[in-house]
Amino acid sequence: MRFAICNETYPADWSFEKVCEDAAAAGYHALELAPFTLKEDPRDLTEADALRLSHIASSFGLEILGLHWLLTKPSWFHITTPDALQRRETARFGRHLARICAMTGGRIMVWGSPKARNTLPEWEYQDAFKRAADTVREVAEECGKYGVVIAMEPLGRKETNFLNTAEETIRLCQLVDHPSCKLHLDVKAMSDESKPIPDIIRDSKDWFVHFHANDPNLLGPGMGEVKFEPIIAALREVKYNGFLSVEVFDYRPGAQFIARESIRYLKEVMGV
Repeated sequence: MRFAICNETYPADWSFEKVCEDAAAAGYHALELAPFTLKEDPRDLTEADALRLSHIASSFGLEILGLHWLLTKPSWFHITTPDALQRRETARFGRHLARICAMTGGRIMVWGSPKARNTLPEWEYQDAFKRAADTVREVAEECGKYGVVIAMEPLGRKETNFLNTAEETIRLCQLVDHPSCKLHLDVKAMSDESKPIPDIIRDSKDWFVHFHANDPNLLGPGMGEVKFEPIIAALREVKYNGFLSVEVFDYRPGAQFIARESIRYLKEVMGV
């Protein structure tokens, strides 16, 4: 397993070069990019932009593993809505991001975006479930052309009312029925499930392709109550060999502290 960190951990006024320099100095192997941090309107991202980012990252010895926070801007994107035009535009943007991801050298698109999937009480669940699968499938088909994989992310009940467990999200992936649609696991989100995190990892071993290391307190691994020893043991048991990507939501301790303390703790737990 290798280490990555999400770029929005760093202050918005830092240049991409400065972000790469610090992440590399802290010992990370890769960055995970949030499109909304790269352009005011991520629909304006170009292949030239993607190549430039890849070149900068590689100059510091870093990979760009892929994208996350896909549907943050514009805020009206949605996958479960009955509005066919809205879903069509969401799929169009997803296909665009698949191409951008590939041009950065990335291979993972983490599909979280809770507000872009919430359902309303008057919607039939199975209908919304099918609409989501149909929308994601359109994007997965584009991803497949470029060797990119969607990693669908279960999220906690405080964030969304749709896809709250790994089991439910696997069912969506099964309905999508495309090799470019898999599962993503996130420690903060899994902490909201009744099932122990190591059991979720074991039960999802045939589906998950990416992993976020964090804590329910919104900070990095080791900065809260979650103990990572059984988590790392389960990841090793299922032979997960992807990235441990640090994603936090409380930036108050400062990016450099978060970056260094997170990787220090993960290395300590892993014995590396």
